[in-house]
Amino acid sequence: MPTPQTIDKHPPFAACIECNTVSTFAAFHWLALAFKDMIRAPVLSLIYGLVFTLIPLAIIYSAVFTGSHLVVLPATVAFALIGPVFAVGLYDVAWELEKGHKPTLSHSLKSMFRNPVGEWGFAVLLMVVMIVWMRLAALVHALYPSYANPTFEELSAFLTVGSIIGGVLLVTVFAISAFTPQIMMERRVDIMTAVVSSMHAVRVNFAAMLVWSICIFVLVALGFVTGATGFIVIMPLLSYASWHGYIAVIKTKKARGYE
Repeated sequence: MPTPQTIDKHPPFAACIECNTVSTFAAFHWLALAFKDMIRAPVLSLIYGLVFTLIPLAIIYSAVFTGSHLVVLPATVAFALIGPVFAVGLYDVAWELEKGHKPTLSHSLKSMFRNPVGEWGFAVLLMVVMIVWMRLAALVHALYPSYANPTFEELSAFLTVGSIIGGVLLVTVFAISAFTPQIMMERRVDIMTAVVSSMHAVRVNFAAMLVWSICIFVLVALGFVTGATGFIVIMPLLSYASWHGYIAVIKTKKARGYE
């Protein structure tokens, strides 16, 4: 049964679930717990890892080996749409391990439909943000000098505007997605409550979330450096760690204590 939620008495825009304050380097503990989850559920981790690996591989193959860059946008949008949905399956595996149950593929697949409106709505939200991001990137590219070998000063407008827009969107996406899928899966709340709660938790734990975002960036970069094959391990690891981060940060009336 979903864990009861604690709601702020006077939320400014929507219901907001209260959060705990964690240490700056808590992300390393979440990763350590995630590694233990992978050892306890190796087959399921491998299955989901392969799913997450095939999509980046398809994008890389389409863009590099065929020379057709037109497929990058729809492929990336598709990844943004189905990625969070499959991550929910891994959250379910970690949740089952937390409860002392034996996780199964069928149970994890059913979790994708525990809160279908919220979960798919969030996937669509990410997809829209990604499309806006790419359209803005195309507009910023118009600032790029039209002649060869521009100087750094001539590139300054392009680099400054691009960095500001990219930074704002990157922080926004991270803030709304840090805990939103986990909240909606376990508590079946509406998407607005989950998003506001996630953003609030990120703001309260800014230092810890900064370290966590760096960990994500490094591991994802490592995945692409290995030709996407590293995602077989990296994506389950990050998903399990995200679940443990959710347990540590988002408050519940009953202590979880899964260490």
